[in-house]
Amino acid sequence: MSVTPLTDIHHAEPGPLAQRLGYAGLLPFVGGALFIWLLMDRLEPEPFHFVVEALTTYAAVIVSFLGGLPWGMVMWRSRSGQPLSELERRALWAGIAYSLAAWVAVLMPPHAGLAVLGFLLIVCYLVDRKLYPELGVTGWLTLRFRLTLVASLSCFFAAAQL
Repeated sequence: MSVTPLTDIHHAEPGPLAQRLGYAGLLPFVGGALFIWLLMDRLEPEPFHFVVEALTTYAAVIVSFLGGLPWGMVMWRSRSGQPLSELERRALWAGIAYSLAAWVAVLMPPHAGLAVLGFLLIVCYLVDRKLYPELGVTGWLTLRFRLTLVASLSCFFAAAQL
């Protein structure tokens, strides 16, 4: 099996499957935010809190996933034996920081935690804008922007309603 070097796929874009899966991953964000907006004070507290907790937890999982993406790319690239660049080292630290911040956000009251998670989603994207070109995956930034926009807005809208 032949492996394409990262330098050869610098402008590669996500294929149809990646796009479909990425957009499908927005369903819990949009559905959770809509549910919170439409059913606030119209539903028993227990199922309502379940949805709030589900949205918050899902957002935290996605932030952790985004922190793991650079780890995978850096691991792939490091197989060449070249030393890590400063940007790659920072990406590894940032990936851990995202997971820890997402964990703290889950422990916060939901209105604050969702706002923090929306902010973290934006931070992940901004860091990736610098990292992806160096790692050879610039073509994925358009999809990442769209997913980040919808996911972070969903977190902010849900937080505003709580």
